[in-house]
Amino acid sequence: MLLEKFREETRSWLEENCPESIRTPMPANEMPGGGTRIKYRNPETKIWMDRCAARGFTAPIWPTEYGGAGLSAEENQVLRQEMSRINARPALVGMGLSMIGPALLEYGTDEQKAEHLPSIADGSIWWCQGYSEPNSGSDLASLQSRAVVDGDEYVINGQKVWTSGADNADWIFCLVRTDTSAPKHNGITFVLFTMDQPGVTVKPIKLISGLSPFCETFFEDARASRKNVIGQVNDGWTVAKRLLQYERTMIGGGSGGGQKSLSVAQVAKQYIGINAGRLADPSLRNDVISHAMDDRAFGLTVNRNVEESQSTKAPSYVSSMFKLYGTEQNKKRYELMLTAMGSQMLGWEGEGFEVDELTQTRAWLRTKANSIEGGTSEVQLNIIAKRVLGLPD
Repeated sequence: MLLEKFREETRSWLEENCPESIRTPMPANEMPGGGTRIKYRNPETKIWMDRCAARGFTAPIWPTEYGGAGLSAEENQVLRQEMSRINARPALVGMGLSMIGPALLEYGTDEQKAEHLPSIADGSIWWCQGYSEPNSGSDLASLQSRAVVDGDEYVINGQKVWTSGADNADWIFCLVRTDTSAPKHNGITFVLFTMDQPGVTVKPIKLISGLSPFCETFFEDARASRKNVIGQVNDGWTVAKRLLQYERTMIGGGSGGGQKSLSVAQVAKQYIGINAGRLADPSLRNDVISHAMDDRAFGLTVNRNVEESQSTKAPSYVSSMFKLYGTEQNKKRYELMLTAMGSQMLGWEGEGFEVDELTQTRAWLRTKANSIEGGTSEVQLNIIAKRVLGLPD
């Protein structure tokens, strides 16, 4: 009875507060990332973010003292269902909510939580990730960015790459080497510091999709307060591994959230047509049905995992399975859309193409990074083999 009352209240609140433009598919340039540098192309994106933040719905399962709504697992499921019912976009996305926020809840001190979590939940601070380096990709632990103690601060020098959103970020969570004599996994520290300081330089990297979400980031005597070390000095690898599990769960869709997107079947019907009540192309029809069945099975698995993980509040190595399968499903989805749309999904600019078609072209190109970011598919297969299946090296 209480859950049904919550559903009624939530449905009423969403109907009253979710703008009509927010009930449409979300273009890449309208992602609600928050932060002090963001410019909102659609003003209602900010309105929606602020309304949800005031209600705690940007971080619904976080404690209320940190800006969340303190919802139970069942209530959070209802909220997701009701947002999906009206096809509402997420009110806030980004590494603050999906990565550093959960890591702080698990590893942060009370002081660190109080300082950083509320500004994540209300969208006032944008975070980026300082993990990968030019010579430390899949072998992340070989990173060379250095941090040396200077009083109450660290002085940081080095370079990071593929720092998504660094050109708009206010803060970075970063892996730095604090003990060069220790084995590579043992001399790493996880630290937070501001991006708006003289020692930080950011250079965006333009992708084939036309967007520049990735950046090169350079540190030259950048400063970080020692109070912003998360976990223990020289044991940052422990926090880093857990955060990667949160990241992979998010990338693969294993958190159970997300807006309903235009289905492959809808696109295929529009561009291929219907014959006797069925998609006119039998080969594509079989592929679309197979993909839809896989999506449904994956969705049920995700929901089961969300329910089962409520006791631990943290992801496990199964996050690698979500990352592997979810990203491959997304890539396949766009390949099927390309098959259905043909040359109409290969336009870049000019006459003959609708705005939605040009958007899908860029989205298709963007998916090529899905199986690389957050750990390649090959890395995930290794983790699944060793940590989930227990296979020998």
